[in-house]
Amino acid sequence: MAPDLNSTKDLFVFLGKSVFSVLEDMVFTLIPKPQKNVAGEIVLITGAGSGLGRLLALKFASLGSVLVLWDINKEGTEETCEMAQAAGATRVYAYTCDCSQREEVYRVADQTSHSWATFFVAPRIHQCSEKKGTRPASNEQPYHIGKSLHMQKGKRESDYSDVQGQVKREVGDVSILINNAGIVTGKNFLDCPDELIEKSFDVNFKAHLWTYKAFLPAMIANDHGHLVCISSSAGLTGVNGLADYCASKFAAFGFAEAVFAETVAQKQMGIKTTIVCPLLINTGMFEGCTTKFPSLLPVLEPEYAVRKIVDAILQEKVYLYIPRVLYFLVFLKSILSSKIATLLCEYLGIFNVMDGFVGKKKKD
Repeated sequence: MAPDLNSTKDLFVFLGKSVFSVLEDMVFTLIPKPQKNVAGEIVLITGAGSGLGRLLALKFASLGSVLVLWDINKEGTEETCEMAQAAGATRVYAYTCDCSQREEVYRVADQTSHSWATFFVAPRIHQCSEKKGTRPASNEQPYHIGKSLHMQKGKRESDYSDVQGQVKREVGDVSILINNAGIVTGKNFLDCPDELIEKSFDVNFKAHLWTYKAFLPAMIANDHGHLVCISSSAGLTGVNGLADYCASKFAAFGFAEAVFAETVAQKQMGIKTTIVCPLLINTGMFEGCTTKFPSLLPVLEPEYAVRKIVDAILQEKVYLYIPRVLYFLVFLKSILSSKIATLLCEYLGIFNVMDGFVGKKKKD
């Protein structure tokens, strides 16, 4: 009898919570969902040297967040740092970091009390350019540029004790982690060199593993944090000409969703997750790509995408697909036969999205 009673009780609890959740969702379709305050939150953004990462940094700067900017492009990171300062950021810390290299991520990342590896951060090399005619108040130096430290042959670990855990000393525990860095090869699978395939996985997926390892323990200890995965619509369905990219974005999506499930199962309610799957964004990464029906499947303007992403973070949404038609298309994919789904993709021109791809142009 006891097992039957427990099962009945669990059923009623499930139904009650489900009804409440449905009603809550209905209410928030009519009125805006309250947004959390991120002023003073420490926001780390990978791929912050240009494009979507730069715009995300500027948006969080305007919201009063403390920024930690990571990018492999030193000049781009410095430019973002200066722009964030102009946008009203209280503090900005910029580091040159190749997120595809696990050891480099660990060296640049903060060392936590639950650390299972040793992290190093390079000393500050100079202040981020100040506005002309202004100086930081008193002895404050709120705008910093850093660079990753590579262990030199023959040096002892103790030689670097002065820089160990520098991010934590200068910044504090990262509370919002935005894994945004990404690359695209734009080649058919058999035409793509092995090293480029590996690079796609290293940047688009594996970097998420290493940043989570570095920053999630402190979030758990503080029972406060937000993990943001910038995946892609190519992480929801396969796309012709994007085999390696799709695989890496599927992996990023699945990983973020699995860690979200872990936090829920372990009752870590202070840890939030947002998984973002946008269509093509006009940042230059997919230069030359077009859609057959731009009114239905538009190439997104980056400012619009950033606005939607930040709103989703502030409202603590778990999933964000943009444009909204992606929700319907993903639903159709789950119920239609493969033959009909293929016909639909042909009609919508999805198989030809990459035909005009030229990619991001490198600066001279």
